[in-house]
Amino acid sequence: MKPFILFILLHTFLSCLMHIDGNAQDNQFQILNNSKDTLFGSQPTHLKEVVVSKMVQRNLFNAIANIDLNTKPVKNSQEILRLVPGLFIAQHAGGGKAEQLFLRGFDSDHGTDILVTVDGIPVNMVSHAHGQGYADAHFIIPETIGGLEFGTGPYYTQQGNFNTAGYIGMKTLNHLAESRIQIEVGQFNTKRILGMFNLIQNTANQNAYIATEALYTNGPTVSPQQFSRYNLFAKYNRRLNDLHSITASFSVFSSDWYASGQIPERAVRAGIIDRFGSIDNTEGGNTSRYNALIKLNSTLRKNLVWENQLYYSKYIFNLFSNFTFFLNDPVNGDGIQQAENRDLYGFNSTLSVKSKWGEWNIKSIYGLGIRYDQSNNNGLSNTAQRRFISANTLGNIKETNSFAFVEYQTIKGKWAMDLGFRADYFNFNYQDLLMSNQLASQQKAILSPKFNIQYSINKQTQFYFKSGKGFHSNDTRVVVANLGREILPAAYGADLGIILKPSSKVLLNLAAWYLYLNQEFVYVGDAGVVEPSGKSRRQGFDVMARYQINDQIYSQVNYNITRPRALGEPKGANFIPLAPTATSTGGIFYKKDIGFSGGISYRYIQNRPANEDNSIIAKGYFITDAAVQYRFSKLEVGLMVENLFNTDWNEAQFATESKLISETTSTTELHFTPGVPFFAKFKIAVLF
Repeated sequence: MKPFILFILLHTFLSCLMHIDGNAQDNQFQILNNSKDTLFGSQPTHLKEVVVSKMVQRNLFNAIANIDLNTKPVKNSQEILRLVPGLFIAQHAGGGKAEQLFLRGFDSDHGTDILVTVDGIPVNMVSHAHGQGYADAHFIIPETIGGLEFGTGPYYTQQGNFNTAGYIGMKTLNHLAESRIQIEVGQFNTKRILGMFNLIQNTANQNAYIATEALYTNGPTVSPQQFSRYNLFAKYNRRLNDLHSITASFSVFSSDWYASGQIPERAVRAGIIDRFGSIDNTEGGNTSRYNALIKLNSTLRKNLVWENQLYYSKYIFNLFSNFTFFLNDPVNGDGIQQAENRDLYGFNSTLSVKSKWGEWNIKSIYGLGIRYDQSNNNGLSNTAQRRFISANTLGNIKETNSFAFVEYQTIKGKWAMDLGFRADYFNFNYQDLLMSNQLASQQKAILSPKFNIQYSINKQTQFYFKSGKGFHSNDTRVVVANLGREILPAAYGADLGIILKPSSKVLLNLAAWYLYLNQEFVYVGDAGVVEPSGKSRRQGFDVMARYQINDQIYSQVNYNITRPRALGEPKGANFIPLAPTATSTGGIFYKKDIGFSGGISYRYIQNRPANEDNSIIAKGYFITDAAVQYRFSKLEVGLMVENLFNTDWNEAQFATESKLISETTSTTELHFTPGVPFFAKFKIAVLF
């Protein structure tokens, strides 16, 4: 079966290369320069609606992302992240922990170099108890996501901290097409119930809906995960008058779980534990988050739009881990607890002005905002079987990021240019509660210029060049300890690409890129912080192909190769651990509003170095998923299968020094969490 699937996907890709139709349809579907101008409900649903010569390059990619979202079955919120070409995720502490993210040769840990937002609310947490940029997306109910925008590289003026490898912006639905109650049951005692209900609909000036889900699963591990998750999301939209509209949303999220953690290969080889076993099955944790958002859109006059957004998040986090087992404490073991209690406040304001200067169409965007994080009792404790032993670190963090930007988007004939400048100012404050010491606060500002240009030769061909500077902030505890040195390491990047649409059914994107990072981050698990490392360089090539075979059948292939290297290190010892070097995703999907729908997809990642000298290898994998469903008028039934061929694969992998309780010396080798085996889940939904 695997060769057959590979043949189908290869055929799809070759068809994209060979399918040339000189009489491409001239569909004048218009996407405005700024994706905020267009409701996601009116985004293209077929490839034939995408006109290369009419679109700014980044909005074209967003249109493709939304076609992918509309076509591919999404099983959970993490699957939405996988819609970004080249992005991989890995779970390594049960279902409740934020996933490890990989993109463009970055092991971004949990989000250090990938900015993630939902309706403009940051998902990444600065100076987090577990790791810098920690992005836990489990508070998202996937069925509420109606739009997706993304960008790779640091080229986007309106995206700030953590936008080095790229950014992901998810948008929730403004309204429900219909209400639904959905029940899912699957292997490993998996149960999920979903409810989505229109509260106000079919009115001219307002609408509202509420969505809620409850999930429980034991997972495939020998020791049950007992993972439970509860989500609630409500959204209200109202047009106040012809000039002003308001949007408000609120969400509640809570989860609790156990995890089997990362296990050493030697324990499995020796038969001490099963591949799905554990050394310490008390890992896991609990977390909760509450979000509130209010947004006011105002059309002050023709071609002038003012958007103001205010948000608040309450976030509580507890995580129990044991990476090294009995290396440091041969009696109690090396269990740790990382915890924090955070309040996050933010405000964004954007003014968009459209104008003309001669033959140039100009859109000027002016923005400013502030984000304030107050993380109390942010600390690391030594534990045994979730029992407190001693405090390692404990403190209160206050971190402020204020910013302003200006961006000019211009179009004249076949040319489009985007010039932007962004200024960010940070204030870092840390109070050490163990030492009763208020450390001196540190400040830093950074200016990030961006310049992008594109040229559309005709309706089928578009060249583009992107360039810019981005950054990721350092952990507050590292910043104050280092007296403000290396606060905001910068990233400098460039893309050179071509977009081809030889027919109404085919789209290709080919891009070569380069990224220099002024400072890498290394997560230190037993210290609970991210430490700065050296400079790095990444070069790569991206291929994205889409083929709309007919109105119901849609196929996609993404292929990404990268050469990541640490600078200033001897050759052969300059590999960047866990950085992906070659990845590919793709699939074929069939969709009808009534009747059968389904698809089959794959994801592939090549073997890659797990340490600096490549003496330990993180193993690659090829995994195939499938889904099928049948939609009656008001009833929907479906079957979703992960890992269709029951492949043994390692999801998360690390080169770790550890010592088992029976050992006298430590060993450094590959530790891993096993990827899910064959997993089937059935769903039934009633719509009304």
